Amino acid sequence: MSLYSVVVPVYNSEHTLGELYTRLEKVFRETLKEDFELILVDDGSKDRSYEIMTELREKDHRVRIIQMARNFGQHPALLCGFAHVKGEFVVTMDDDLQHQPEELPKMVRTMQERPDVDVIIASYEGRKHGPIRKLGTKFSVWATSKMLGKDPDLQITSYRLIRRFLVDAMVKTNTYLPQIGNLLIRSSNRIINVPIQHADRAYGKSGYSFKRLLKDLIYDITTHTAFPLLLVRNIGIVSFLISVVLSVCYLVRYFTLGISVQGWTSLMLVMLAFFGLILLSIGIMGIYLMNILNEAKKMPHYVIRREDTDE
Repeated sequence: MSLYSVVVPVYNSEHTLGELYTRLEKVFRETLKEDFELILVDDGSKDRSYEIMTELREKDHRVRIIQMARNFGQHPALLCGFAHVKGEFVVTMDDDLQHQPEELPKMVRTMQERPDVDVIIASYEGRKHGPIRKLGTKFSVWATSKMLGKDPDLQITSYRLIRRFLVDAMVKTNTYLPQIGNLLIRSSNRIINVPIQHADRAYGKSGYSFKRLLKDLIYDITTHTAFPLLLVRNIGIVSFLISVVLSVCYLVRYFTLGISVQGWTSLMLVMLAFFGLILLSIGIMGIYLMNILNEAKKMPHYVIRREDTDE
């Protein structure tokens, strides 16, 4: 029998943790008939999540719990869990029950049938996200495809089944703000989707606001591609060529027809537009420099406050 490590980042999930454990335990016991461990990583929750995690640990020592010192985010929480896994296969899923444990056997069977596959990522049928989240996800998929050379038809979600050697490789990463999906794409091209049903959110609302999605997208773009810098460079080249052509035209008109150039208002508008473009260019370069500075700091991805992971 294989050992499966299920890693779940936890944030304010006091209402769902008990049901998540019960359903996972049933799936592994009755359907998969495989051994498993459940690694719960408390990412700075402000409710009773850690207390419930402790209760689950006391009831079943296959549940291993870690509490981080503050809220570091989903991806650092996953890396923290990855550093403690013991299984040959690693499952990542959310704590809100939108990733249904009953769908996991589809992914496990596919992995067993496909030894050539390293990662299975769930693709959602009937995605239960809001319109802003859906739009942000579509744009992020398109941008990621362009930046990383990813198959545009490959969906990237947080419900995954990963072979252990890739998890070990990701634990060694030292990049600032690591993104698990991007790390997987850069590590292997043997990734496929398996369609699953996506459940409605039973409690609360998603922590991925429009601001959070936009921030993550800007970071991804400025980390994995020089597209913004190249775009500003190309605009500058085109603007210079246009200015040369216009200068020649105005000089010809002045010396041949004696017509002076009119339109100070238009000139001021053009100057303001280009001054704005210059400031935008400086801002973009500032983002790249800040990313370089953050990488150079080599700050830890997470800080563990306490843990109970021993057998």
